[in-house]
Amino acid sequence: MTKRMLLSMAVAATALATGHAASAATDVTIGVLNDMSGLYADLSGQGSVVAAQMAVEDFKAKDKGINVKILSADHQNKPDVGSNTARRWIDEDGVDVIVDVPTSSVALAVNEVVREKNKIFINSGAATSDLTGSKCSPNTVHWTYDTWALAHGTGLATVQSGGKSWFFITADYAFGHALERDTAAVVKDAGGTVVGDVMVPLNTQDFSSYLLQAQGSGAQVIGLANAGGDTINSIKQASEFGITQAGQSLAGLLIFITDIHSLGLQTAQGLLLTSAFYWDLNDQTRSFAKRFSERVGGGKEPTMVHAGVYSGIMHYLKAVEAVGSDDTDKVMAKMKEMPIDDPLFGKGKVEANGRATHDMYLFRVKQPSQSKGPWDYYELVQTIPADKAFRPAGESGCPLVKG
Repeated sequence: MTKRMLLSMAVAATALATGHAASAATDVTIGVLNDMSGLYADLSGQGSVVAAQMAVEDFKAKDKGINVKILSADHQNKPDVGSNTARRWIDEDGVDVIVDVPTSSVALAVNEVVREKNKIFINSGAATSDLTGSKCSPNTVHWTYDTWALAHGTGLATVQSGGKSWFFITADYAFGHALERDTAAVVKDAGGTVVGDVMVPLNTQDFSSYLLQAQGSGAQVIGLANAGGDTINSIKQASEFGITQAGQSLAGLLIFITDIHSLGLQTAQGLLLTSAFYWDLNDQTRSFAKRFSERVGGGKEPTMVHAGVYSGIMHYLKAVEAVGSDDTDKVMAKMKEMPIDDPLFGKGKVEANGRATHDMYLFRVKQPSQSKGPWDYYELVQTIPADKAFRPAGESGCPLVKG
């Protein structure tokens, strides 16, 4: 056999191997885990599944050699259900990344399962800043918002506008506790005082006794450290009792556009709120919202949780493409190395503690006369730049942060 023949065979073998490598697809399974039937279903729920599907389609994953399968499940706002589902998904269904997971107690439970199994968790729905603080994990990215950002957005703006004394009505689980803690710290640092608080069970229908305690406290501001259906019920009943007309103001510390839609502008007008996303912010958010609304039906606009699911998955898939693998360690390293450049959230980065940073926005709910149509609910008060919107990683207490 001549040298020329040997060389030709070697070249052919190399080309064949390269061809096989180029054609080998990366299989990725994404699990969307959230509240499908309870008080957070509107702000998360099936809409997050739609957002996940849109991210995969817009990324053109299949064209790039990434085969994506999406699973979904209802965690029922129960940590044991959430952690058991996460464990089963990873062990039996080969799930590589779990997304969304509203309800901080469930998110903290899933956070531990994913760390143990060395998979990836991109949280969009939960708020507790502990996910990037004392409970931080090398496997978790906290994408959309957190209690620190909410406190330094709505809480600080309320104090600066004259609301110096506060009484908190707080959801009695990890999220509510973290939101009250972080907001109370902001209030005190800004020269205000906290005169009292009351803990309220999750998914409460009757807030009358808690609102009467808040009213009796004489506080200028009633801070609502709750979310979803609890926020809607507490604001509706505060309006019915005439509390705001008597001089006290409400601070909804976590409010979603679906809450405003349920309340109506007559009841919600004037509320300040902090959000990572608004459907009518710019041409890119409007384009996404139009397609999302057509998919979910009923004219429903996306919440920041839905937008966060979309954005987080897009960044994850970019990392998978860049490393050519779904290997957890490689993908997480690439997610932290690559800047975030996203049509919905703009530019940012993933910090060492897993906190995704991007701009946040302080909005005021419009008066009915200001609204030009359905879901036209917000006016922009302030853009909070990414480097100010979230707690500095070095102050988070996360052991992953060096120095």
